[in-house]
Amino acid sequence: MRPIASLRASSRSPLLQVVKTSIAAVVAWLACALLLNQPLPIFAAIAALLVVAPSVNQSLAKGVERSVGVIVGVLLAYAAADLFGNSTWVVLGIIVVALLLAWALRLSPGSANQIPISAMLVLALGLQTPGYAFDRIVETVIGAVIGLAVNVLVVPPVLFGPAHDAVTRLAEEIAATLSDLARILRTPTDSTGVEAVLERARTLRGLRETAAAGLDSAEESLTLNPRGGKHRRQLVRDRAFLDTLTVLATRVPGMARAVRDRYDVTLTADAVVQSIATELDRAAHDLLLLTRTPRGADEPPPVTAELPALTAPLVVLRPDEENWVLVGFLLEDLRRVRDEIVGDPD
Repeated sequence: MRPIASLRASSRSPLLQVVKTSIAAVVAWLACALLLNQPLPIFAAIAALLVVAPSVNQSLAKGVERSVGVIVGVLLAYAAADLFGNSTWVVLGIIVVALLLAWALRLSPGSANQIPISAMLVLALGLQTPGYAFDRIVETVIGAVIGLAVNVLVVPPVLFGPAHDAVTRLAEEIAATLSDLARILRTPTDSTGVEAVLERARTLRGLRETAAAGLDSAEESLTLNPRGGKHRRQLVRDRAFLDTLTVLATRVPGMARAVRDRYDVTLTADAVVQSIATELDRAAHDLLLLTRTPRGADEPPPVTAELPALTAPLVVLRPDEENWVLVGFLLEDLRRVRDEIVGDPD
């Protein structure tokens, strides 16, 4: 069952992408049939199918890759035919030569695979069909151009929404983890509950990687995209916000681990620890505010409904002897968390 399961993707392409690909293939076929009088312009349809990609930038790259591969493959085939003919060993040899040439030129996989395919077809069919090689080049270029045009003109894809949601989810999970830490410091909790908070904190780094990958995809989808203008400023803000969240996604798990390692129910009776729990809640509150009011490089921090985290310094006269290591650790990390959230220039 595992080989069969590997045939299925974890998520399906948007239905709009399927419709656009179908339109591009049909239009490319009809255009070549009309312009070139080709009864079966399959290479135009293939080029259109391959060029309609999740982003306009990818469509342009795939169109160039396929066109370059076809042209180089055709030229290579004609050179080999003039020198050696078109026997079986020549066809087999041209496959090896084409792959080595693509490797030597460091061509992309799209071009590297297209060169031997085009060369084989020309040697097998083109030499007996006048104009075959030229028609194949023209067909491919027409299909690639139509595929790119359809992807640009028919609702060009913008992947900003999922990326923004991933950044927001990361911020919400960090805030929730801070609140969980405040809860177990305020309320006696068994070892299972404390361990659960640490496990939640450990997921933050994975969420951070997901958010970073989403922003990369969003940035690529906005390249050459006529619909991208209104999203680019927010993308810059989300990247700046992710920089802040990256620091927190590393620091908060360390705080959770320190609490897990030194947790004791007596913490809930320590007045200093209770003050730290209050500041953890404030930090979570202020972080959630940033998800609703994204902060750019030239914008002031948001006005909070309560005091920002650690605006009023904690006064620690003498923590309990059993808790002084944990208190010191949490106080320093809280200071750094506060600096990230409110944008301390230092």
